[in-house]
Amino acid sequence: MAEPLRLLMLCMGNICRSPMAEGALRARLLQAGMADEVQVDSAGTGGWHAGDPPDPRAIATAAAHGVDIAMLRARQLHVADFDRFDWILCADRDNLLQAQARRPVTSHGRPALLLEWVGRRVRREVPDPYAGGPRDFARAWALVDDAAVRIVARVRAGQV
Repeated sequence: MAEPLRLLMLCMGNICRSPMAEGALRARLLQAGMADEVQVDSAGTGGWHAGDPPDPRAIATAAAHGVDIAMLRARQLHVADFDRFDWILCADRDNLLQAQARRPVTSHGRPALLLEWVGRRVRREVPDPYAGGPRDFARAWALVDDAAVRIVARVRAGQV
């Protein structure tokens, strides 16, 4: 069996978008019988929420779709992540720029915009729902879940 693809979902604080993206992808991989083919984790560019669970609104949004992310804990992006993961998939351009700035020249992990990496042509960023309400979290979930569906399709097609 080939080594699994290793993906790190990245947002600012690792309490909203990236844990929802991690949960959505884990659920879609499990549903597709592909859980062993991709390793998934999430992190934030900032460390101020390290050790905290996801935002209660993110937990509720994921739960409304049958996905439990309550056990996840926030952590900050580390330099070692660029060698542990094949791709660091960023929620937005600010996080992409921060990841690119931290990436060691010799590492193999490559930062990219999550939605762009999965082939979305219209909306290329997942907006941060933190300052918003339920609709903002629902919109973010729809985008990360769509990305998860596209990642499963990419892996199945061998396009990684």
